[in-house]
Amino acid sequence: MSQSQKLLPPWLLAFGNLPLGINSAVCLITIPDMLAAAHVPEGQIATATSLFLSTGFISILLAPLLDWRLPRRTYAIGFAVLNAVCNFFIPLAVSNIPLLTVLMFLSGMANAMCISAMGGWFSDLVPKEKKDALGAWFTVINFGAGGILAALIMYLLHELPSPLGEAATAVLSLLVVILFYVTPCPPADKTLASESFRNFARDVSGLFRRKEVLWVMLIFIAPSASFALTNTLSGFGHIYHISDEMVGVLGGAGVAVAGVAGALLVPLITKRLSPVATYLLVGLIGAVFTLTLIPAPKDPTFFGVAILGQNLFQAAAFAAANVITLRAIGHDNPLAATQYSVLIGVTMIPLTYMQMADGHAFDFGGLAGTFATDALVSGAACLILGLLYWRFGRRSMPDVETAAPVPASPAE
Repeated sequence: MSQSQKLLPPWLLAFGNLPLGINSAVCLITIPDMLAAAHVPEGQIATATSLFLSTGFISILLAPLLDWRLPRRTYAIGFAVLNAVCNFFIPLAVSNIPLLTVLMFLSGMANAMCISAMGGWFSDLVPKEKKDALGAWFTVINFGAGGILAALIMYLLHELPSPLGEAATAVLSLLVVILFYVTPCPPADKTLASESFRNFARDVSGLFRRKEVLWVMLIFIAPSASFALTNTLSGFGHIYHISDEMVGVLGGAGVAVAGVAGALLVPLITKRLSPVATYLLVGLIGAVFTLTLIPAPKDPTFFGVAILGQNLFQAAAFAAANVITLRAIGHDNPLAATQYSVLIGVTMIPLTYMQMADGHAFDFGGLAGTFATDALVSGAACLILGLLYWRFGRRSMPDVETAAPVPASPAE
């Protein structure tokens, strides 16, 4: 029996993405809530969370180390343990903002490196016909775990005496180590492991000259399917005359359900369309949906429609991005972890600048200005990128461009 046949199914392997959901629950939901309850100024909270989010970019600089010397399993487990240690101390440091900020940054770096090692590792293991399913389930675990674990971690930290609540949070962060331990892992690439760092750096720089990598980076950096409104809509609840409690419900369980649904749609679509076409189509339809929100009544019902719809489209976009990344990496890629880190990391860039653009648009045009700016910029990017990719880019990425292959039957 081949190694691929011995693998766990994609939905179970996708729990390798669990640290991402846990870290989001701790550092983006639980800790800001605890700081706000302690009357910490909003500026200090924003600084801490912004530095945590910045690790999505900064970790790219260190990601090449994940392909050098040691097996990726070793890196994944090591950074998972470091992340768990940080998640133990972070809630204990809420009264010391400088220390808390450092711990959140360190946790974000450890988490990003763990996810990159896992992504490069699993992309080499999973056969081509299962990559689309794995990419979708990565997003399911991220959205589902983020929503469910946010409520659980909040309960643990508030109801259990310290440090039991913090210890329970750390244990949740360590669960992924079991998956890493039982999943097959090839040894480190012999060539890269024996190279000097100068020669290794030369190989890494060559990665950025590959046409398929450049095309994927362009597609991800553009504001085509960022759906940054998912991060700002919760602040517009008062405009829709909805209570803070209901905003919390929709932002938790409701978003988790919408995220799971959006992610699971992607493997169905990629059976007929390429992942790149799927990604741009999701962005274009999502932009049209955003435009329809402008004339919609500002009542609680349409607030629910807006926040659930935006999260559904964002989850579908993230799932398609995962599929594009996994396919672009291919098999037996000695720089798989580096490539995974770079391509997934750049997806965070449009989330950052589009959130800033949407915020400034609100200052000038209110809610309609925010929706119009987000939709028109994203929709135009999808159309322009679609035309450019159709004309120049498809031949550069034959494995990414094709629709999902049909798995062979057991008889074959």
